[in-house]
Amino acid sequence: MFGIVRPCRHRLSESLKVQWMAHLCGLCLALRGDHGQFARVVTNYDGLLISVLTEAQTDLRAGKEGGGRRTAGPCPLRGMRTASVAHGEGARLAAAVSLVLASAKVRDHVADGDGLLARRPVALAARRVAASWGKAGERTGLDVGFDTAVLVDAVDRQLGIEALAGPGTGILTVTEPTETATAAAFAHTAVLAGRPGNAEPLAEAGRLFGRLAHLLDAVEDREADAVSGAWNPLTATGTPLTEARRLADDALHGIRLALREVEFTDGRLAHLLLAHELRNSVDRAFGTSSCSHRPEAYGPPPGNPYAPSGPGGPPLPPEPPRRDRRGLLAGCLVWAGLACTCQMCCGEYDDPWSRERREGLCRQCDCDCSGCGDCCNCCDCCGNCCDGCDCGCDC
Repeated sequence: MFGIVRPCRHRLSESLKVQWMAHLCGLCLALRGDHGQFARVVTNYDGLLISVLTEAQTDLRAGKEGGGRRTAGPCPLRGMRTASVAHGEGARLAAAVSLVLASAKVRDHVADGDGLLARRPVALAARRVAASWGKAGERTGLDVGFDTAVLVDAVDRQLGIEALAGPGTGILTVTEPTETATAAAFAHTAVLAGRPGNAEPLAEAGRLFGRLAHLLDAVEDREADAVSGAWNPLTATGTPLTEARRLADDALHGIRLALREVEFTDGRLAHLLLAHELRNSVDRAFGTSSCSHRPEAYGPPPGNPYAPSGPGGPPLPPEPPRRDRRGLLAGCLVWAGLACTCQMCCGEYDDPWSRERREGLCRQCDCDCSGCGDCCNCCDCCGNCCDGCDCGCDC
């Protein structure tokens, strides 16, 4: 699954984690409902921001169609559990945008001849899939009043700009089509939510988000593109990483300022993703720390094994081993059941033998939030602190 806004579950409070999963599952089901099972492969982290923004501006108690919840049936990716998921025009707009942008991404990989796409039969099949996704996204966009022509035009202009770009070309000239496309998508969430006054600041936030997405993608792919000989905007324009980082930081600041002008009904999740998690995405792309609350900040001084290891005192002793372990054969049977329902991949499950609670592979993360304490939940418990982001939370 692709996207630059990939929040770590350690940085989400329980309520915000439930909301985020509701939008992720809602996007996936909207794709399946309108375009079939295969369309679900374009589910992405950034696309669900459209659904999040729509719901954040919608008064669900008023019964507006821009958002809402429904109970979805069991899904293997949720460990065969039901769940409350987002649905409505916000999820469908997210699906339309995801399809059109995924179509463009596939065409871009075909043009670059990446991997298997360098083979003519595979490239031909990929072009057909991309064309199908583009048409499907256009249909869904029209259903919710969004003209995807602005996205298609941006993609077409992007190819022309990249063909002409070279040393001395401004990097913002290269990112402009992406900025225009995301600005239009963000602004239309205000239309769906019935808040036209939010369209302008959301367009600005979307424009800067598109700039960030383009820059971070270029930074993360720079070394791989150099090895493969693929086109990279930073390399082609001669833009140094220091300049890319400056532009990324400016975009982050601009997004925060734009969000302050938006009238939200409940903007906690939108703020967390677009203010805090985007900062973590930038840090991750540039190889800097993504969490300021490092465990070593509270660690014991060297040579003093009895010093407290955290703000609350010494760590608790480990729990004694469980005595109700399953035998070999019983554990193997349980393991087979967990594997067949995909819980070992994308759910939470009890270890087949030790019965200890574990998480599936796709839910694991490589961040170290062991020192974060409760500060990472500030956007769920500090009242109005997130309106101005003055709560002192840096996570």
